[in-house]
Amino acid sequence: MTALRFFRTAAFLAGLFLAAGCAVGPDYRRPDAPLAGPYRTDPPPATAVAPPLQTWWLGFGDPMLNRVVEQVRANNLDIAQARARVLASRAEARAAGAALLPAGAAAGQAQAVRQSLDSPIGAIGRHLPGFNRDGALYELGADASWDIDLFGGLKRGRDAARADARAQAAGADGVRLAVIADAVDAYLQVRAYQARLDVAARQEKVQTDLVDLLRRRAAEGVAPERDLRLTQAALEGVRASIPPLNAGLSVELNRLDVLTGAQPGTWRAELARSAPLPAPPALKPGAGPADLLRRRPDIIAAEQRMIAANARIGQALAEYYPKVSLSGLLGVQSLDSNRLFLGEAVQAAGGGALRWRLFDFARVDAEVAQARAEDAEALAAWRATALRATEEVEDAFADLVQQEARAAALDRQIAQLSIARGQSEDAYESGAVNLLEVREADRDLLNAADQLAQARVGAARAAVASYRALGGGWTVEEGK
Repeated sequence: MTALRFFRTAAFLAGLFLAAGCAVGPDYRRPDAPLAGPYRTDPPPATAVAPPLQTWWLGFGDPMLNRVVEQVRANNLDIAQARARVLASRAEARAAGAALLPAGAAAGQAQAVRQSLDSPIGAIGRHLPGFNRDGALYELGADASWDIDLFGGLKRGRDAARADARAQAAGADGVRLAVIADAVDAYLQVRAYQARLDVAARQEKVQTDLVDLLRRRAAEGVAPERDLRLTQAALEGVRASIPPLNAGLSVELNRLDVLTGAQPGTWRAELARSAPLPAPPALKPGAGPADLLRRRPDIIAAEQRMIAANARIGQALAEYYPKVSLSGLLGVQSLDSNRLFLGEAVQAAGGGALRWRLFDFARVDAEVAQARAEDAEALAAWRATALRATEEVEDAFADLVQQEARAAALDRQIAQLSIARGQSEDAYESGAVNLLEVREADRDLLNAADQLAQARVGAARAAVASYRALGGGWTVEEGK
């Protein structure tokens, strides 16, 4: 049989094997989703058009925030690591797919040999006429092998590797979503700390003026020293509240630096000037919890891991069946380089092999049981991930509703305190009350302003948590 006839026969047999082959194991079918119906908590009514989920941070309308997010997307090191993991998993999936195809290699060599005269061959050959202890060997050829996937074990392995790669890609989307949300959260807290520090500075000035007033009045004998001591204590309380605010501001600025892939201290100069805290954007909750199955990267990743686990059941079951492989060699070999490409130098070989774990079924049983257990674990993990996602959405919506209600009440309180403060000032100018009452009205107003700043940042952070819980920050097409 010539080499050409051998390879034709091998290809024909392979075609027959492939035609007769089948993939053992269960085909994947998505189980019933654990999510149904609407959300139990509705977000606040939208007063404006909600931004698209994939670019929700634009809804804050803050150019500096947009710039921060762009820096995060370009330079964050967690995102860079996630991208690298995706590339590695995709390469692994390609390698698993390549296992279904024939493998081949080409090789060539040239050797110069000097035969030892004290070796068995040299000891005999040295007495023969014309014996030459110096020689050469030239060889050139190609070999190929093919594992025939009769029962689909390799195909199931390829399917599992592809699902793992898709899970890794969804995980990378999840990392990007989380990092962007963390960066927006850090930026909002920076602005909130700056607003609270501004309020604290005004509180300190009001309290200092009040201490000076009472000190003069005490010196004149018209105010008890006890009131002076209490007012001084209140001033020190205001001053004591400032260092934690400065520390919190530093922490959030450093956090923002790391999230943007920069050394801590980089953003401090750019964000040194305080700016108004941006109002949270309108929120569109989507079609309900079932929509999370296609929007939340962690749920998508959990389902892909479930698909991979299902495929590995078939991969394990295929070990019950025999493995067939074909191999062949075609090349030339000669002691004379001038005769290397003559017909007499051609050499060919071909064959087939059968491998069957016939006496190892107890171990195969264990491998199949392990694969089925891992599939059950993946199913439970998918359902748990979906339920936790719904919990996060419900919690974020509830927090957003309550924080906005708190902010609205504080707005009303500040409106009333502002009126009362104006009335106190009018009464002071008419001589009806003393300056102490005016300063106390200022203090109450600033305390309420600090509470309002906290409520507003709480509402903004709850909006960020809501968009994060809904799976905003990426497009479905990106994860494919």
